[in-house]
Amino acid sequence: MRDPKEQSASDSATAVLHVGGQHRASSRRILINGLRHRPGVLAVEPNPVAQTATVTYDPARTSVSDLCTWVHDCGYRCAGRSTPNHLCDPMSGPATHADHPSGSRHDTGDSAPDHPDAKPGTHHGGHASMSMDSMARDMRDRFLVALVFSTLVMLWSPMATHMFGLHLPTPFGMRADIWMLILSLPVIFYSSTIFFTGAWKALQAHTLDMMVLVAVGIGTGWLYSLYITCTGGGEVFYEASTMLATFVLLGHWFEMRARSGAGDAVTSLLDLSPPKAVVLHDGKETEAPTADVRVGDVLVVRPGSKIAVDGTVLEGSSDVDESMVTGESLPVHKQPGSAVIGATINTTGSLRVKATKVGSDTALAQIVELVQQAQNSKAPGQRLADRAAFWLTLVALLGSLTTLVVWLLVGASLSKALLFAITVVVVTCPDALGLATPTAIMVGTGLGAKRGVLFKNATALEDAARIDVVVMDKTGTLTSGKPEVTEVVTAHGIDTDRMLAMAAAVERESEHPLAEAIVDYAKDHGAQTLSVEAFQNVAGRGAKGTVDGHHVLVGNRGLLDTEHIDLGDLAKQRDQLAASGHTAVLVAVDGRAQAVIALADAPRPTSAAAVQALHELGVGVVMLTGDNNGTAERIAHDLGIDTVIADVLPKDKADRIADLQHSGKKVAMVGDGVNDAPALARADLGIAIGAGTDVAIQTADVVLMRSDPFAVSTALRIGRGTVHKEHQNLGWAVGYNGIALPIAAGCFAHWGLTMRPEIAAMAMSGSSLIVALNALHLKRLSLPAEPPQR
Repeated sequence: MRDPKEQSASDSATAVLHVGGQHRASSRRILINGLRHRPGVLAVEPNPVAQTATVTYDPARTSVSDLCTWVHDCGYRCAGRSTPNHLCDPMSGPATHADHPSGSRHDTGDSAPDHPDAKPGTHHGGHASMSMDSMARDMRDRFLVALVFSTLVMLWSPMATHMFGLHLPTPFGMRADIWMLILSLPVIFYSSTIFFTGAWKALQAHTLDMMVLVAVGIGTGWLYSLYITCTGGGEVFYEASTMLATFVLLGHWFEMRARSGAGDAVTSLLDLSPPKAVVLHDGKETEAPTADVRVGDVLVVRPGSKIAVDGTVLEGSSDVDESMVTGESLPVHKQPGSAVIGATINTTGSLRVKATKVGSDTALAQIVELVQQAQNSKAPGQRLADRAAFWLTLVALLGSLTTLVVWLLVGASLSKALLFAITVVVVTCPDALGLATPTAIMVGTGLGAKRGVLFKNATALEDAARIDVVVMDKTGTLTSGKPEVTEVVTAHGIDTDRMLAMAAAVERESEHPLAEAIVDYAKDHGAQTLSVEAFQNVAGRGAKGTVDGHHVLVGNRGLLDTEHIDLGDLAKQRDQLAASGHTAVLVAVDGRAQAVIALADAPRPTSAAAVQALHELGVGVVMLTGDNNGTAERIAHDLGIDTVIADVLPKDKADRIADLQHSGKKVAMVGDGVNDAPALARADLGIAIGAGTDVAIQTADVVLMRSDPFAVSTALRIGRGTVHKEHQNLGWAVGYNGIALPIAAGCFAHWGLTMRPEIAAMAMSGSSLIVALNALHLKRLSLPAEPPQR
């Protein structure tokens, strides 16, 4: 199979197909073997847990319709047509394509869109395919039929006579083995057909899987019994074959019910979008489906209602609960000009919102796409598990044959040797091994989405578990990127409130960020609002004007020097503040220096807690910034950061990341700006703050939905928890087979420790169920309570 990286961005496309009927983890190999040699197919990544297959292909050589045809040839149902550009049922298919890692374009598809405004290049699954819930119901029906008839077979079996002393008469006086043959027919020709057809698919794809093993176990026992019945009667295994089918179906049913819970995160995200929106047309309010809302439409959002799509507030003010999308714990105040996110809840006031993004362009749709993209990707650990599962299947078949031969050589009867051989085949099914990783990945990515942490792929989730140093950009990440007044020092005898009122009057006419910070500070401290006359901006130095007849200067030392104003005792204070990394703004009135106002880019409210949370994980924290060392050291001291790397040019940030990696560290980089993109790409794990630029988000492996560095520790905890579950599942799968195989082969029969095929089926199904439930237990991962945002 060609590496998709060999294709350029212009000649490859990626389609996420809904492939129904992937009952087992072994379906992966069947689909890969069935598609990878087809013309134009570059890569295939099936996901039996999500019931999808991500296919990278050359659109010049093949199409989505061809891909679906080839999936059908493999024996599965497929949906990949172009449909309306809005969210759909996740169990019917993904909302959008997953972007190709190389940035390739999406396929435009062959069929015409069903909706006039549907976007080309977005393929959704339809209802033609079977969802995990539907498969669980089908498995339940097969199990119930098998349970009824296998129980009847057991009542007339020699085992029932031996264990319970039952001697039930048979209808019409027929032989018991003939009556058991008749009772077994519904189990073999209805309930068990799923195993026989699955085995045939696997053999056609030139692979071996769990379906092959179960089919061999059931088929061998039943065919041997049929032969004995047709040749005059004797010891038969109808009860073993039917009970084997029953217990495997029971395990599959429970396991599928558990696996369906792995996709709850995507389902809950899709359910957030309201079905209806109130649209304002020509002054009249009309209720319309959310899917019909267009860019530019004006929506009326009343208190308690959900905002249907992303937009901008035109009228009104309110607090909006964004926790379900961004994880922000407190309501966010909105006013005219504020951006709002679709699926969030308006709590207090009425709003009129202009739609800016609809359908697959909304933030919610992008979140769903990222989550599905991660869930459909293959983790590095899955590759080893896939290879191990194939070889374990081969070992099971060879081990079964060896068991049969050895028992015959030691003088056992054919029926006894065959019973041990069938048990070996059944007990060593590698299904748990194949489920160990993808189920944990699905739960982990869903858990992250609920906390506003989006992993772009399974590799990022596993990488997050190995990070031991987190490098954070200062401005916009650890700090808000907006200056704030931190201290006001006045000369002897100066009225602070009066001074602030006059300084704010001058600064109110300036557009400089420092001026805005001083005005806000004066307002917050109740300073009187005054007017300025003869305002003059002095480029690079500050501003001046007349306030209540007084000549007021607000700016740096250079501004006061031009007016020959001596700082006096304030000079020392000014120098100390500047040396500690503050920006010092001087205020002079009528030729006398009155105050020094210290400003700084203040840390975010959660930055100190974020650093502490990382330290609790044993992770080192490094602050990387282009600011001077004094400013950087002040912030680092306040936050408890271990190491400061200051005075770094944007182009050199990636080199500093490389230096840390060369020292043996696994490094995560957290940033939000264009100049952070190279460092994000260079790090072992790039984490973009959600409020950052598009290029930073595109380069990163993990996206934090809100500008809160505390979520970094959440991402690492989820990564560690997921990998821990993967290791537990893999360890269980391997350990189970190591213990069960010799027991099934009869190695301990001398001590009375043996196993029948139906017991082996219970053990095998139980092993797979334990793996699925253990992965779902990740939903209860202990995550720290987030500190207050304000």
